[in-house]
Amino acid sequence: MSRYVVIGAGAVGASIAAELHRAGIETVLIARGAQLAALRERGLTYLRPDGEHQLRIPVAAGPDEVDLTGDDVLLLATKSTGTEAAVREWAWRPVKLADGGSGLAATELPMVTLQNGLANERIALRSFARVIGAVVWIPATFAVPGEVVNHGFPAPAAVWLGRLPAQPDAAVARIAADLRRGGILAQEAGDIAAHKAGKLLGNLVNTLDALYAPSVLRDAALQRLKTEARAVYAAAGIEAVQPDPGDFRVAEVPGRARAGNSTRQSLARAATPETDYLDGEIVLLGRLHGVDTPAAAAVQARLHRAVAEGTPAASLDDADLSATLPGLPRPGRTADRPVLIGAEELYRRVAQPDAPLLLDVRWALGDPHGAEHYRAGHLPGAVYVDLDTELAGPHAPSAGRHPLPPVEQLQAAARRWGLEQNRAVVVYDNTGGLAAARAWWLLRWAGVSDVRLLDGGLAAWGAAGYGEATGEARTPVPGDVVLTAGHLPTLTADEAAALPTGGTLLDARAAERYRGEVEPIDPRAGHIPGAVSAPTTGNLQDGVPLFRTAEDLRERFAEVSGPVGVYCGSGVTAAHEIVALAVAGIDAALYPGSWSAWSADPSRPVA
Repeated sequence: MSRYVVIGAGAVGASIAAELHRAGIETVLIARGAQLAALRERGLTYLRPDGEHQLRIPVAAGPDEVDLTGDDVLLLATKSTGTEAAVREWAWRPVKLADGGSGLAATELPMVTLQNGLANERIALRSFARVIGAVVWIPATFAVPGEVVNHGFPAPAAVWLGRLPAQPDAAVARIAADLRRGGILAQEAGDIAAHKAGKLLGNLVNTLDALYAPSVLRDAALQRLKTEARAVYAAAGIEAVQPDPGDFRVAEVPGRARAGNSTRQSLARAATPETDYLDGEIVLLGRLHGVDTPAAAAVQARLHRAVAEGTPAASLDDADLSATLPGLPRPGRTADRPVLIGAEELYRRVAQPDAPLLLDVRWALGDPHGAEHYRAGHLPGAVYVDLDTELAGPHAPSAGRHPLPPVEQLQAAARRWGLEQNRAVVVYDNTGGLAAARAWWLLRWAGVSDVRLLDGGLAAWGAAGYGEATGEARTPVPGDVVLTAGHLPTLTADEAAALPTGGTLLDARAAERYRGEVEPIDPRAGHIPGAVSAPTTGNLQDGVPLFRTAEDLRERFAEVSGPVGVYCGSGVTAAHEIVALAVAGIDAALYPGSWSAWSADPSRPVA
C-alpha cells in the first residue's frame, strides 16, 4: 500500500492529506513555519460542510525527517512559486527499495503536481522521471495556522490525473483509487495537459478576483483575458479541455465565509501570488509564439504592483481596472455587447469546452404549461426556467404583475440552474423572444455580462436542422454565481412620467391597448401621457420569429431621441423592446412596474 507524502500544508495539501488520513491511508504532511508549529502542537482543525474534524496527521518539516521507501508517492501541493525549490529539495533524496537496495526519489517515485498552470510539470520533469499531472478543484481556505476550511460538496475535492507525457502508468489508477477511498472525486484523464490548459482558462479570473471586487467591468476584463489566451493556445497548438466536475460544488461552512481563490488568499497574507504561472503563462506562450498579450501582461504587472504597495485584496475599483485595461466596455449599457446569437453559432459554441448555459424560458400570457412544452422538446442540455416564479417577485398592485425579484431570490434560482461565475448564458423561447428577453434583461441587470438571446428561438434551431431533447433534463450541478442588482437602468413611476419631457418613453404593448380601445388585464385602459406606441411585434421580421436587421431597427426607432425608457403590460415584453433597441445601438431603461402598476394607482393620469 502506498504512503502519501504531501509536500505543502496549505489549503490544497492539508485538505488532501486530511481526507487520506481519515480514510486510514498512511500520510505524511510536510509543513513549515507557523503552520508546522500549530500542526505539531494541536493537530489540524479541518472544517467541512458536515462539521469540524480534529486530526492528528503525521507531520514533518522536510525530507530530512522522512525516510522514503519505494512505496511512497510525492504529492506536490506547494504554490507554483515554490515548485522549483521543492523539486530540488526532494528529487535527490535516497529511497529504500523493497529488495533491500536503494535509489533516488527522482528515479524511483512518482511526483504528482497539484498546482494550477502549465509550468509545474515541466519543472518537475527536469528531475523526476515519473510526473503525474493533476487538475484539482478544492474550494478551500487557509488563513489561520492549524486550520483549513474546505467548502467542497458533496465531495471534498475533484481531481483529474494523468501521466506526462501521456503514457500508461499503473500508478495513475492506483493513486486515483486511493483518493476515491478518501471521498475525493478522482478520475484518470487521457490527456491531462489539455485538462490543465482548460483549467487555466478558468484560473484567469484569479488575479482579477485578487485585485477587484466583482463588477460588470471585471467580467468584461475576464472575457478579454480568455480571448487572448485562446489566441495564444491556437498559435501554440494547445488543446484545452474543460474538466466536468459533475455534482461537485461549493457549499456553506457555518461560521466560515469563503475567502476567495488562492491568489486572493496569497495577496491577503502578503505572500507571493502565483500570477506569473497564470496570466504570466499566457504572456510567456504569447511571446514564444508571436502573439501579443497586452491584457495578460497588464494584469500580471498590476498584481506585482499591488504586492509591492501592500494593496489590500479585492480593494481596487472599476476606475483602476479601466486604467489597467483601457477600452473595456462601459458597464450599464445594453448596446455595448452582443445581444443576439444565431442557431448555427450557438450549435458551434455548445460543442466547445466553455459552452454557455442554455435557459429555456417557455412562457406566454394565459399559457401556464411552459414546463410541459419544455418536456415535449427543448435544446439539448437546456434548463427550464419558470418566468412567473423565478424571473419575477411576489405580485403587488404597486409593483405590477411581474415585479423584479429580489436579487437574492434571483441568485438562488440562477445557482439552481447551474450558473457559474463568469459563465456565458443563452436564453430562448418559442415565441420570438418575448419571454426569453425577460431572462436576458434580468440577468444583465444582475451583473451577468455575457447573456445572449437565441434569435428565432426553438423554431430557428429546428429550421437549421438541429435536434431537440425531450423529457426532463438532469438536475444541473448548482452554480456559484454572485449577482448584484442595478447593472442596467430602471425607471420609477415618477421618472417614467417625467421622461417624455426630455426624452422618449416607448409603450411596447399592442397598439389597441395603447390607444385604450381594449384592456383585457389591467384596471384601466390607455397609456402613460406622452408615451409613444411601439408594439414589440414590429421588432420581428414578417412571418418569421427572427429580429429585424440592425439597419431596419435603426430605421424603426429613427424618431427616438434623448434618454429612452420602455414599458409594457407588466415589464416582460418591454425587455424585448430593449433587446431590439440594443441591436439598433440604442440604450434604454425599463419601467419594471409598467402599465399594470401605473393603472393600479388611481393618482396616475391616463391618456
